[in-house]
Amino acid sequence: MAENLKLVADLALILISAGVVTIVFKLLKQPLVLGYIVAGFLVGPYLHIFPTVTDISEVEVWSEIGIIFLLFGLGLEFSFKKLFSVGSKAFVTAFVGIVVMVAVGLLLGIIIGWDPLPSAFLGGMLAMSSTTIIIKAFEDMKLKNEPFVDLTMVVLIIQDIVAVVMMVLMSTAAARHNAGAGKEMLMSIVKLVFFLILWFVVGIYVIPTFFRKAKKYINDETLLIISIGLCFGMVMFANSVGFSSALGAFVIGSILSETIESERIIELTKGIKDLFGAIFFVSVGMMIDPHVLVDNWQLILTLVLVTLILKPVASAVAAVIAGASFEDSLKTGFTLAQIGEFAFIVASVGVAQGLMPQYIYPVVIASSVITTFTTPYWIKLATPLSYLMVQKMSPNLKTRIDKYSLFGKTGQKKSWKQVISDSIVRVLVYSVISFAVLMLLFEYAIPFLEKMTVHDVVLSQLLPTWAFKSLCAIGSLLIILPFLFGLLYNSQKTRDLYADVTRENNGNILVVTIWTCARFLIAGLFVFAILVKFFHYTKWVIVLVTIAIVLFMMFSNRTLHRFRFIESKFMANLNAKESDSESVEIKE
Repeated sequence: MAENLKLVADLALILISAGVVTIVFKLLKQPLVLGYIVAGFLVGPYLHIFPTVTDISEVEVWSEIGIIFLLFGLGLEFSFKKLFSVGSKAFVTAFVGIVVMVAVGLLLGIIIGWDPLPSAFLGGMLAMSSTTIIIKAFEDMKLKNEPFVDLTMVVLIIQDIVAVVMMVLMSTAAARHNAGAGKEMLMSIVKLVFFLILWFVVGIYVIPTFFRKAKKYINDETLLIISIGLCFGMVMFANSVGFSSALGAFVIGSILSETIESERIIELTKGIKDLFGAIFFVSVGMMIDPHVLVDNWQLILTLVLVTLILKPVASAVAAVIAGASFEDSLKTGFTLAQIGEFAFIVASVGVAQGLMPQYIYPVVIASSVITTFTTPYWIKLATPLSYLMVQKMSPNLKTRIDKYSLFGKTGQKKSWKQVISDSIVRVLVYSVISFAVLMLLFEYAIPFLEKMTVHDVVLSQLLPTWAFKSLCAIGSLLIILPFLFGLLYNSQKTRDLYADVTRENNGNILVVTIWTCARFLIAGLFVFAILVKFFHYTKWVIVLVTIAIVLFMMFSNRTLHRFRFIESKFMANLNAKESDSESVEIKE
């Protein structure tokens, strides 16, 4: 056979076997994901009953594309606004559950002789539940309208985000496995937060605007090409700054999910996502070595028991701590009792980075397959079990659990904490944007201007040095001032909050003053950095000039108008999807 047709033959084998096996699994009313894994096992290199794939490396490349499309699809169905609108219960439930499972994985890994870091990642994999399997179970069992379903779905979203973060941390830990690993991981988290904010803000500002301007020129074919191009472009950009391709795909998907074209993009990319997703899960099944499973049956059994017994208990207790009712907590805990497909991706990254032993991949897959089969039965078990436990429980304890709320009752007096929490996001976002603007100016724009020629004369030599530097400083300040204004700006709602807080307790005046000064200091540091870059006067002179510029900025109507234009355009793009839906409803 010609070399260039080997991949075609392998793909034909993969897709035909996947199609046949999944038909069987559908007849058996089992999840298609399991059918893909079984198909991969049957045509993999370790079982020679059927024809086998000839070039594993090429299939692995296609499975990497499958991971990209899976994360891209997850991002398209993800919404930051929905995530933050559900309240704190889901966050606490997910956080406590993940912490407990990471602690269990850490203990288990140390017992079997692993280092603490891969052991913690093992716990992270155990914490991952399967969104695909749970959604299928809810549909089959007609549970979508149950009260605990919303809590469960948001917990799953948070787990998926944690899985993406784990892959980022794995790459960092692999690069610096020994000295300074803790410091490097902390820096990676800071870097991750920085780029996530920057990508999201710039993406929401630019992409919806582009779609709106070019709407009449974009048909389905063009939209599909643009969406996939943006996906691969962000994947490459994420890789270039040291993050995984999965993170880039997820980020651009989450940005596109906030556009008015999101539903069309989901529909257009569904077939591609399903195709490459099938190839990925088949490649997962191809990695299952029966000999490894036999040699590690005790570990598989341990992971299964931990997932089926300890994980639902931990998740249920976490939901109770978060303030959910006893019945909903128990149902949520038992619903989450499986190892999800994201654990495969995390395990593959861990093995590829050399952080985890090769045998953990098939072990995790085998454990996931077993716990996936038990998922419908565990969900069914939650109802009679909760009924039995309520019968055995004292009515007083049941009432106290149902009335319990981790964060207290609403309507409490305003405290100094609200002063910071009300504006911390604004400060963080505008600080990130200001820092990114400075980096672009200092690293790219200014060097470009210094080398730019006018009539074969370098621009920096055409003007006196002081004049060129002054122009660069003024230009940099004009570009960054609207963002620094946003860092300091208080909306009417915030000003009212500050007034209420200070009226209720005079001691809060100090907090408001310190927080306001801190914001002015951050803005001043950016201005100071620009002045120091271009001028070499005494530092006290530059400090005084900095103070003058910040005060001028706060009273400048032009800066206010530029800031309001930028922010209103961003908010319009962010809310365009909801606005479009409302207009459609009004027309109907």
